[in-house]
Amino acid sequence: MSWFSQNYEKAAVGGAALAAIGFAFLGWLKLGDVPADFSANTKGTGVTDPSIPDADLVPKAIASLGLDRTWHQAEAENRPVDLFTGVPLFIARDHPDKPVDLYTSPPVHPPIPNIWWIEHDMDPGYADSPSRDADEDGFTNLEEYKGKTDPKDAKSHPPLLAKLKFEKVESLNWCVRPGYPEGENFTGTYVDSLGGKNKTKTGASVKPGEMFFADGVMKNRFKYLGLEKRREMNNAIHMEMEVTYAKIEDQLPNKKGVVYEIPQFAEGRQQEFSKYDRSAVLTLEAIGNAGKNETIKENTPFGLPFDAPKKDFLLKKVTPESIEIEATDGATGNKKTTTIRLGSFPEMTP
Repeated sequence: MSWFSQNYEKAAVGGAALAAIGFAFLGWLKLGDVPADFSANTKGTGVTDPSIPDADLVPKAIASLGLDRTWHQAEAENRPVDLFTGVPLFIARDHPDKPVDLYTSPPVHPPIPNIWWIEHDMDPGYADSPSRDADEDGFTNLEEYKGKTDPKDAKSHPPLLAKLKFEKVESLNWCVRPGYPEGENFTGTYVDSLGGKNKTKTGASVKPGEMFFADGVMKNRFKYLGLEKRREMNNAIHMEMEVTYAKIEDQLPNKKGVVYEIPQFAEGRQQEFSKYDRSAVLTLEAIGNAGKNETIKENTPFGLPFDAPKKDFLLKKVTPESIEIEATDGATGNKKTTTIRLGSFPEMTP
């Protein structure tokens, strides 16, 4: 057995002692270098003033927070000057060497004055700037200018009636033909362009004040008021003859009170004495309603937009060529009638 094996513990203790002595020596050598390594002065600075440098600036900073820092736009030569962004510059297409000064040049897009574009922060630099719609409310910049509304606010726009379009007309052609009177009583038949038919029951003539048709097509629509006999010239035989007229009052909500005076006539003359129920199919090409149809019966009030609670408009008259709309001014109560031709918008006047 070797000496190291027999004296292992002694050797380990001796090695540890030598290592400790070596580390202590190295520490003694580095003691003088501590200030240099840590940039510290171990002997003190000799400074005895405990105050914080520039502490007197704190009250000044706090006081400055209460100052009025509002920026007011400056002017130069009676023109506003924007200090934060560049001034938009434009050039004429046909004169690229000459800049366009919106404040002094003629209107870029007549009749809109240049100052209007500046005041509303709008870009007049496009050929179609007047026809653009910045707020997507359905009204062009030109229409907003004419209407004196804000082109960048969808809630500010000209009257919606200007964007009402007459798309098409829906019609029902109908006829009531009086029969032969029995004293003051009458009978009658009904036909229409959709194939609807009706007639009073056999042996049950209608008395004044009663409905012509108690059931079936046009049930309770026509009230018989009475008859009237008139002397009229018959052009076919060049003679004056007595003609009996039946007076009938319409009971539809949109035609309540309308009285038709219908003479007795031969069966083949229905079209000569026929009437119409007409409705207009409309669209409101604004405020997100473009392409949405609304069918409104003649002589019916409606609102704009169509779901508005206030019904300030009346579809006064409907023909195959045009419609008449009566508008009521909410402030004054004055009424104004506007005509819209088929496939068009109204021609608005101030």
